Amino acid sequence: MPSEHAIQECLSAVTLPGLSQPLASIASIRIPAEGVCEVVLGFPARSHQQQYEAFLRDSLAAQGLSCEVSVSWEIAAHQASQGIKNMENVRNIIAVASGKGGVGKSTTSVNLALALAAEGARVGLLDADIYGPSVQMMLGVESGVRPKQYGTQYLLPIEAQGIQSMSMAYLVTEKTPMVWRGPMATGALQQLLYQTYWQDLDYLIIDMPPGTGDIQLTLSQKVPVAGAVVVTTPQDIALLDAKKGIEMFAKVSVPVLGVVENMAVHVCSQCGHAEHIFGEGGGEHIARDYAVPMLGALPLSMQIREQADRGAPVVTQAPDSEAAQLYRDMATATAVELARRQRSSAAAPQISISDD
Repeated sequence: MPSEHAIQECLSAVTLPGLSQPLASIASIRIPAEGVCEVVLGFPARSHQQQYEAFLRDSLAAQGLSCEVSVSWEIAAHQASQGIKNMENVRNIIAVASGKGGVGKSTTSVNLALALAAEGARVGLLDADIYGPSVQMMLGVESGVRPKQYGTQYLLPIEAQGIQSMSMAYLVTEKTPMVWRGPMATGALQQLLYQTYWQDLDYLIIDMPPGTGDIQLTLSQKVPVAGAVVVTTPQDIALLDAKKGIEMFAKVSVPVLGVVENMAVHVCSQCGHAEHIFGEGGGEHIARDYAVPMLGALPLSMQIREQADRGAPVVTQAPDSEAAQLYRDMATATAVELARRQRSSAAAPQISISDD
């Protein structure tokens, strides 16, 4: 039988299909018994589980090694920085942000949350856009649905399409304007976050409002955010604002997991002609300039827009479509990058200084 060391060494250097990180940086490799190997990923991978198992068995066989391989996943909890308290029932908070409005950030947030859930994670979605909440419509939650009270100080999140959600839209009517100053809006956000009884979440996706104002700073400084995803379009003005968003997260020490380029290309539904209406390659340029991953490029698609408007997101309503696959790939890339950063942080030496 092959030695444990040989199996560990072989699998540690393998790169799974579609990913760019070696297995050792995103997974634990366990050998509980002779001839048995357990690979525990740091990200959900339901749709790729069997493919990964077969690939790893073949990788071992190519080195003359034989072992039964099983693939599973465990989502580690983010370790909050000093002075910020971890949330009890939420392992990781991911902020989805943009420097300006109109770039498809909310659509990206909703489909990111649904894609992670489809891969086997427990996911929540918080609509942090106090002034213009849109998550309720995009999830297809009927107007007038209100969250139920839990205990004396909590509200239960609204369950929709397999995820838990909370939004200011659940608490007011669709015609109610939120005419609030900054401190009131930030206070409302913290209440929505901390007074919602989230239930055992691997990921809480926060759909941020556009810009770099009070709400963004409050969230970054007082909430244990594990990482941020910055959404942009290839248009120059959007790229300029996206850079400001990345710089803001850098100032408050929130790692940017990567960039998502929305409306990257338009494909005519009649003739199939592809055209870069808003420019080309802008997201890749930003990712390269700031040394962060390019998580995905999504098309300017009538299907995505129509399904979002009627509360039927493409990931759940057309799961076999090309657009849904792009969102799933983007979600996997996001979760992989978070897992890589967490394992890298856990492996770093801890230095303690005392007066002794």
